[in-house]
Amino acid sequence: MTTDTKATGTNAGENIEKHGFQAEVSKLLHMMVHSVYSEREIFLRELISNASDACDKLRYEALTKPELISNDPEFRVTITLDEEKKTLTLSDNGIGMNHDDLISHLGTIARSGTSSFMDKMSGDDTKDVNMIGQFGVGFYSVFMVSDNIAVVSRKAGDDKSWTWQSDGIGEYTIAPATKESRGTVITLHIKEDASEFLEEFRIRSVIKTYSDHIAIPITLNLTKDGEEKSEKINEGTALWVRPKSEITEEQYKEFYHHVGHAMDDPWMTSHYKAEGVIEYSVLMYVPSQPPMDLFDPARKTRTKLYVKRIFITDDCEDLIPSYLRFMRGIVDSEDLPLNLSREMLQNNPVLNKIKMAVTKKILSELEKKAKKDPEAYAVFWKAFGPVLKEGIYEDFSRRDQILKLARFESTETDGLQSLDDYVGRMKEGQDNIYYITGDNPEVARRSPQLEGFKAKGIEVLFLTDAVDDFWLQMVPEYEGKEFQSVTRGTADLDDKKDGDDKEEKEKTPEMEALIGLLKTNLEGAVKDVRLSSRLTDSPVCLVADDGDMDIHLQRILQQHQQLDQTSLRVLEINEDHALIKAIGAAAVKEGSIDSLKDAASLLLDQARIMEGQLPEDAPGFARRLSAIMMNSLS
Repeated sequence: MTTDTKATGTNAGENIEKHGFQAEVSKLLHMMVHSVYSEREIFLRELISNASDACDKLRYEALTKPELISNDPEFRVTITLDEEKKTLTLSDNGIGMNHDDLISHLGTIARSGTSSFMDKMSGDDTKDVNMIGQFGVGFYSVFMVSDNIAVVSRKAGDDKSWTWQSDGIGEYTIAPATKESRGTVITLHIKEDASEFLEEFRIRSVIKTYSDHIAIPITLNLTKDGEEKSEKINEGTALWVRPKSEITEEQYKEFYHHVGHAMDDPWMTSHYKAEGVIEYSVLMYVPSQPPMDLFDPARKTRTKLYVKRIFITDDCEDLIPSYLRFMRGIVDSEDLPLNLSREMLQNNPVLNKIKMAVTKKILSELEKKAKKDPEAYAVFWKAFGPVLKEGIYEDFSRRDQILKLARFESTETDGLQSLDDYVGRMKEGQDNIYYITGDNPEVARRSPQLEGFKAKGIEVLFLTDAVDDFWLQMVPEYEGKEFQSVTRGTADLDDKKDGDDKEEKEKTPEMEALIGLLKTNLEGAVKDVRLSSRLTDSPVCLVADDGDMDIHLQRILQQHQQLDQTSLRVLEINEDHALIKAIGAAAVKEGSIDSLKDAASLLLDQARIMEGQLPEDAPGFARRLSAIMMNSLS
């Protein structure tokens, strides 16, 4: 026996009862249609959820009254499209409604038959029936797509049928109807601007998104090319609630393609069920390729939230932190309530606990993966490391765990290294973890500030993601070793002997004169001029003074107009470089302050260029360079 989808409305000669919605219902209904639901397609999810509830209710009732389903034991939901009449009809063979039920359930906003039904249950009975749609507001979402709704229903065990009809403005009618079997038939006359919901592809897409895992089969009926077509269009089982032993790798992969809207294969799959005070199931994936929206400024997560197998949202900020936004998959809770809109779950204490536990689990599994297969983890890190490192800055409670997951390139090794790797290779007596920030590793490798560290065999990490400059402000040390930028402060690279610093090398008269000359000519352009212990090949470089902002961070903030005032830099000179020696020899001569003014400016411009900056006075730089070239050729 099939579900009666052609139930008729009012019988001829019967009186029609006209009812007004309860006080303020019209206002609430208007708010419901225009404010509560963010997507119009939600109406179909709600109708299917209600139909599923009706079947679950009858299944429960039939445990003690088997005669209620004896002539039709297989539950189902049927959707029928009629483009000619512009109607969408949804029917079920569930428990149905009588006259009073229609008034109680459809005539009163927020009066839920499901809630009343569950109130009568106790103990383990609740677990026996998978109830969804706890609030009686879901049905009214149909008025987003239709202004003429007809509901024909016959309660299981009754011999009378009734029709409920409304335009959603302020009144509804109830009258006797003709329906041969139990259950409910809802007919929507689709609005002109909602005609998409008469298209087969659109209905399939909505059901695949929201209701694919409803346990009751959903059948789509339509007439196409003059032929009637009927097909089951949902899977009917939730993959994530099945035991892992029953799921093949191919099934996991196909579900990832569906839930992640992705073409690549997952890099890692995490499937488990949490039981205890809070119960929920998790099926999450790490993609092998970065999603297109990974660096969208909105930083939205794309993990789907389900409650008892019904899709709620894929835009829930409180489900996983934004630094895990590359994750794809689902979390299905047994404890979360389906709140008024099913879109607004912020600050829910149950959800917060789920978020903490899921985040901990994901990081733990990444840790295991990093230890078990470092090469595979390196592939993951190159794709998602810049995003995961946001957690070092944002998530204080997980900071140490994420730091251990972090990987970096360095001056001394090929490939990616962990901080533990670096600390394990530190030279005896080395107290700092040295690093350099920059736009990319290639540019950072050419920085003159690295020269002395390379000469001494001291390893320097390349921190070249934008987020690195920010988390470094929050993390002063790792495992008792302080982070130290090679572009800030004085580089203490002198060899140690018997635990004492070597005496500082005495400045020659030439270097004394040159430093004085440069300070005079570059006054207001640099903070100080000093001899460098970090340069071996280059004549000059710029560094940030102790306590000042690092050079790269200042540049980033300036680019984003987040910094009004900037710090002057220290110009360091390499006394062993031939150019510096030559200028130093000229600096001791009378009148050198004026004669070497252009040379002083060119040294500063050279240091700026090596930092990836432009000279502040580009025409002046070109003029000075041309003059010096002419002098050298004359």
